[in-house]
Amino acid sequence: MPERSVVVGSTVGLHARPAALLVQSAASQTVPVSIAKKDGDFVDARSILMVIGLDARGGDEVVLRAEGDGADAALEAVAAVVAENHDSGK
Repeated sequence: MPERSVVVGSTVGLHARPAALLVQSAASQTVPVSIAKKDGDFVDARSILMVIGLDARGGDEVVLRAEGDGADAALEAVAAVVAENHDSGK
């Protein structure tokens, strides 16, 4: 199962707007995407409550996982959203 590590780019972490953008990206993929903090349990990246519940902060490393046809493309797309700084005015 392909995985990709990525550092959270927004200083506010995966909260509010950055989490919503992540969930939107994950939900648009053709395969399910999961996310976990490094060495943590994986949760469904399509669930805003699960993503916010990770309490991933800016600079934290998270791991994305996907399985099936299109997994690599899904990981690339979602990782780009996680790595981007979505803070207002940045």
